[in-house]
Amino acid sequence: MAAANAHYYATRDPLGAAGDFVTAPEISQMFGELAGLWCADLWDRAGHPACHWVELGPGRGTLAADARRAMERAGFTPSVHFVETSPVLRAAQAERVPHATFHDSVDTLPTDAPLIVVANEFFDALPIRQLVRRADGWHERLVACQDTLFLPIAGRPVPDDVIPAPLRDAAPGSVLEVSPAQVAVMRSLAARIAAQGGALVAIDYGHEGPACGDTLQAVRAHGAANPFEAPGEHDLTAHVDFTTLAAAAQSAGATAWGPIEQAEWLVKLGIDARAAALARAAPDRAEAIVADRQRLVQGMGALFKVLAVTAPGWPQPAAFA
Repeated sequence: MAAANAHYYATRDPLGAAGDFVTAPEISQMFGELAGLWCADLWDRAGHPACHWVELGPGRGTLAADARRAMERAGFTPSVHFVETSPVLRAAQAERVPHATFHDSVDTLPTDAPLIVVANEFFDALPIRQLVRRADGWHERLVACQDTLFLPIAGRPVPDDVIPAPLRDAAPGSVLEVSPAQVAVMRSLAARIAAQGGALVAIDYGHEGPACGDTLQAVRAHGAANPFEAPGEHDLTAHVDFTTLAAAAQSAGATAWGPIEQAEWLVKLGIDARAAALARAAPDRAEAIVADRQRLVQGMGALFKVLAVTAPGWPQPAAFA
């Protein structure tokens, strides 16, 4: 999954009608603006410290451009850092946010000031492992190559003690997904935030675990594809276990908030007021603005969750009361 996604993102811009999928920032400017105001509000109540603003996997840079515009109006003008490895997407990001500093990983982010980190649809693309329950116990699912076909197969048994206790006796055929990569990134960032100050907000589709389910999916041309066909030619993702992410952050010394549904987050941050203001400013687009609001709040609002992480002593983030 890691190798396939690395090739996929390095060789194309997958976003938009001509691509494979659309993310919330591409649907409406409201999403990035509210994310930016969430960051600015936290910075304001933390006492206006010098900060670095970070986005993980910034897509085309659309969220960052919208967030920066909103943050600047609130008086918050942090330096901008992007964690991005795709040369194609870096070029698009540089056009929208010309003075951003690029990083290949979170390891090179600055250490001299608090970090405020945004991760929208980032964790879902990090590689997962799948464990499959068979009659004789749990096995890790592996991928085999037969001729030119990639096929999932059951590997060697895994010890029961690596399976969450409530799931050890799940029915044969059950699938448990884990992501050491997601945990590693969250622990690293949470440790930095705990030490330097700051916050993180992760927005993604997912659930509160532990739970069984095969959520590995491939998307191509806005439709489902076989994840084992044409590796590197479509987007591979899996649902995020927010319970595990929150525990990873707490284990590194940070405070976790949520998760809450994206709908609740956006409504509490004022999406209805912003949609009304945009509609007044552009009456000819009023219906489209309402439709965009509905898509963000109702279409995506329940499946997508929002998790916040803050440094000790930093204020409670907006919308998590």
